[in-house]
Amino acid sequence: MKTFYKIPMIIALFAMTVSNAQIFEKLGEKAANAVERTVERRVERETEKSTDRVLDTVVEAPKGKKNKEKRRKNKNSSNGNIIGGNDSNQNNQNNGHSQPSYSANANFDFEPGNMAFFEDNFNRDNPGDFPAHWDTNGSGEIVTVSGEKWFRLANSSTFIPIAAQNLPENYTIEFDLLTTGIDNKTSSQAIVTLLLSDNNKYEKGRNWSMVEISPCQFIGNIGALEKVVNGKREFRNQVGKDYRKTINGKSRISIAVNKSRMRVWLNDNKIVDAPRLVADGVTSFKIETRGLRDDRGLDEIHIDNFRMAKTGEDNRSKLITEGKLSTNAILFNTGSATIKSGSEAILKEVGEAMKSMPDMRIMIVGHTDGDGSAESNLKLSDERAKSVRAVLVNQYGINMGRIQTDGKGESSPVADNNSSSGKEQNRRVEFIKL
Repeated sequence: MKTFYKIPMIIALFAMTVSNAQIFEKLGEKAANAVERTVERRVERETEKSTDRVLDTVVEAPKGKKNKEKRRKNKNSSNGNIIGGNDSNQNNQNNGHSQPSYSANANFDFEPGNMAFFEDNFNRDNPGDFPAHWDTNGSGEIVTVSGEKWFRLANSSTFIPIAAQNLPENYTIEFDLLTTGIDNKTSSQAIVTLLLSDNNKYEKGRNWSMVEISPCQFIGNIGALEKVVNGKREFRNQVGKDYRKTINGKSRISIAVNKSRMRVWLNDNKIVDAPRLVADGVTSFKIETRGLRDDRGLDEIHIDNFRMAKTGEDNRSKLITEGKLSTNAILFNTGSATIKSGSEAILKEVGEAMKSMPDMRIMIVGHTDGDGSAESNLKLSDERAKSVRAVLVNQYGINMGRIQTDGKGESSPVADNNSSSGKEQNRRVEFIKL
């Protein structure tokens, strides 16, 4: 009987052993799997950390030694990588707070015409009088502001310079603009119109083009450009520039017309560039005013140093090929040898011509009109020739030994000194190839 009971016990124990072995085997597999998963997760975490560190070096400024090294490299290469960079931008990089720096620089590419056909600085007009070389259907007068003479334009009027010729195909118009008494009550209807017309009357005519600017201060983007052909409007668009600060006080208006294209600058800022604005057949330039407050001291518009000049002649080629260039585009202060702003274009052309031909030598000859004594004019013309030579030497690096100077005073006129237009032609500088 004992043997009978032992056999089942042995079988049960064997079964339990096998079962436990299977259990332990399964537990071992699970443990191994768990260890494997743990290792995988740890690898993943380490990989993520490594990836994060790499991304940090790309997206953020690195820390410690690496950061210092990167800043050192950035400092050394900043001049080549920063658009419009300056010292302050480089200092910001050195402090570890690098921000991209961008700047947009407007290029003032206006070049005055080299053959003036109308100029007026109102020096010969008396205060209180209407200027002798202008016409109007309203009123205006010469006033003195800070010791300078200005032509004050009255409201609701048209002002026409009495030029000796009609507008050519290519030309420039320039003048100083002074606004006084404008404030937040200056109307948005206050307008100064720069008008190109097919007649020299007070009406616009059937073919005309215009640019409107406004001294209004309480809202921006005031003004328009418009073209009318055969009495029908072709287009009218807003200027779309906020120039309130620029037009408040003294500024410079520059206009360049090249066939149908018209560009207008207010100081150095181009406010209009319209390729097909100028109508065919325009012959005269006019300034119109409207919407100004009529009380004296409020919304006053003044102009000075007005000049119209023809463009298009290649002075550089003229000097080289023909051997002589005569121009009245070099401007001087009245009775002085000081060269005024607006003379840069012609001086640049002469300077570049001499640079292109290192062996070329020239004579600069100054001429005056007939006003004043012959002795003083002779001295003035010689001083002006020397001033021109000084610019070519100092600004364009031309050897002084290549340039001779002379002054003829009033002795060699090319036009009648009894008329203003003749005097303008006689005030000139000649470059003669030797």
